[in-house]
Amino acid sequence: MTIAIEIAFWVCVASIGYAYAIYPIVVWTLARLFGRSPVSVALTDNELPTVSLLIAAHNEEQVIARRIENALALDYPGDRLEIVIASDGSSDTTAQIVRGFRDPRVRLLESPIRRGKTTVLNAAFRHVRGEIVLLSDANTFTDREALRRMVRWFADPAVGSVCGRLVLTDPATGRNVDSLYWRYETFLKRCEGRLGGLLGANGAIYAVRRSSFAGIWSDTIVDDFVIPLVTRLRHNRAIVYDSSAVAFEETPHDFSAEFRRRSRIGAGGFQSIVRLRALLSPRHGWTAFTFFSHKVLRWSCPFLLIGAVVTNLALLHEPLYRWTMALQLAGYGFSLLGLATGTRPALKPLRLATMFTAMNAALLVGFWRWASGGQQGVWQRTAR
Repeated sequence: MTIAIEIAFWVCVASIGYAYAIYPIVVWTLARLFGRSPVSVALTDNELPTVSLLIAAHNEEQVIARRIENALALDYPGDRLEIVIASDGSSDTTAQIVRGFRDPRVRLLESPIRRGKTTVLNAAFRHVRGEIVLLSDANTFTDREALRRMVRWFADPAVGSVCGRLVLTDPATGRNVDSLYWRYETFLKRCEGRLGGLLGANGAIYAVRRSSFAGIWSDTIVDDFVIPLVTRLRHNRAIVYDSSAVAFEETPHDFSAEFRRRSRIGAGGFQSIVRLRALLSPRHGWTAFTFFSHKVLRWSCPFLLIGAVVTNLALLHEPLYRWTMALQLAGYGFSLLGLATGTRPALKPLRLATMFTAMNAALLVGFWRWASGGQQGVWQRTAR
């Protein structure tokens, strides 16, 4: 029995270590050995496809005017671009502000009742006119050149989706505040993109072929993850990551807002594992490998962390496992200390421990919400 518990303990520890520390090294090595940098073609204005910039919005009166102005300033031929705001039961002046724009490129699709983002997107896709649909958020501001850079990839019929790069900014100063974790995730996207195993997209900036979109489940929680992968499953079209296509978004204003966002994403992650489990088949090649390593195993880490504590407690009669228990307790202690001390630069190691623990706690909450049916396709917008 002791040997079985020891094996279980080390499997938990090794799986956590692989998910966060070893996988980045493995995927970078594989990308260097077997990957390739996708190559796009330059398109003249006459060759550019028609594009619909689609934004699902609920009570976004504070930012929607600036967002539309930002979209109208994109470097793209005016006769090939439409900006569609799909208002999801907004009870403020969002729809009124959109109607106030006299530019013929701006269109409003208004739902009088709140239906949830995915239902709104499914409905909006039946009304947009562009060959390519660029999906974004109301609080995202797109670089002027981003759209032109993204659509060039669609000249290749094998490409189904293109993901841009999201830069996080400080709401007070506007400065780039990409965290170590965000840079880490961006690094993984680059490596996975070279392998042809990119997973999902940034909801702030991603584009899909309209002809490849046949709708997704109405209760989908994380559309930006599911839409590109469903397109890949149904049509076997590639997902491309273009780091030169940039969008900017402010970080959530406090820890609780970020925790709620991560728990929602966690619920969506567990939901998508079940619905996209076919991607784990070896016939999907690198996508199966990245899906298991980057997503399935990562989202399993809360349970692995609990397993490490429980099995360690059963092994405390051994000196080695008293040390491993002490290390675990110290890690959680540093996490609490980091939460209490704020964002002082000198205490960044503590903040990393806090981020790791909070992220896994949010995943655990997300699992409970998904398993209990508490997380629906409709949720409260993040305060900003």
